[in-house]
Amino acid sequence: MITIQKRKNVMQPTINILFIGDIIGKPGLDLVSNLIKGLLEKHKIDFCIANGENAADGKGIEEAQVKQLFELGVHVITGGNHTFDRWDMRKVYTSFKHLLRPLNFPHGTAGIGFTIYELKSGVKVGVMNLQGRTYMQPIEDPFRTAEWALSKINEQTKISFIDFHAEATAEKMALAWHLDGRVSVVVGTHTHTPTADARILPRATGFITDVGMTGPYDSVLGMKKDLAIKRFMTQTPHKYETASNDVRLCGVIAEVEVETGKCVRFEQLIFPKF
Repeated sequence: MITIQKRKNVMQPTINILFIGDIIGKPGLDLVSNLIKGLLEKHKIDFCIANGENAADGKGIEEAQVKQLFELGVHVITGGNHTFDRWDMRKVYTSFKHLLRPLNFPHGTAGIGFTIYELKSGVKVGVMNLQGRTYMQPIEDPFRTAEWALSKINEQTKISFIDFHAEATAEKMALAWHLDGRVSVVVGTHTHTPTADARILPRATGFITDVGMTGPYDSVLGMKKDLAIKRFMTQTPHKYETASNDVRLCGVIAEVEVETGKCVRFEQLIFPKF
């Protein structure tokens, strides 16, 4: 684990939040299953979020995996552009109030894009899932969508966490700067490659451009290398098959003040280290 930044003179009560980056298929799920209990205990985690949009063989998520992650201790599951790759998941997304899809999907899409989770201590945490538009589907504006949802979340809590599932680093950075001081944490997901810019912005918002994936790194973004190479060389579709070797967990740990929602410690977690 790499300690990135910590603000001094923290006097307020705080909670520790663990976010686990894009879980890729069975290799990623197995690693989370093996590590999560120890991580929660070692780092005294109060609240856990995981991006699960690739949990079903790298494309989408199924009900069994949703239940598995919740049983393991994950409080909220976020998604992204592969959220509905499994067609029958539309019914599942109306069954779990802490299973999210990007909030800025078009009106009428099944499921919800933000939730407020109340811990046993009474502390409430708002979690929002957004999707970018640069090099991705032309959906609703994530910036204005975030502002609307924050107005609802802040009626109940100052603690807010955003998973911004986006392709362009500039779009992720722009959203974080736009919301600096108004949200506790903004993490980027989707590109499956951990970036080295984890930090606390000037107004106390924790930010990283991309958390990275939790899955096999002996691959091309989780896909078997030979298939990915054929796709690029032939410019024709090939069935996605999840790789299996060099499996690592990528995430972040954020310590957030309960009363103010300010991020006071932000750490990048990669296990095993590269």
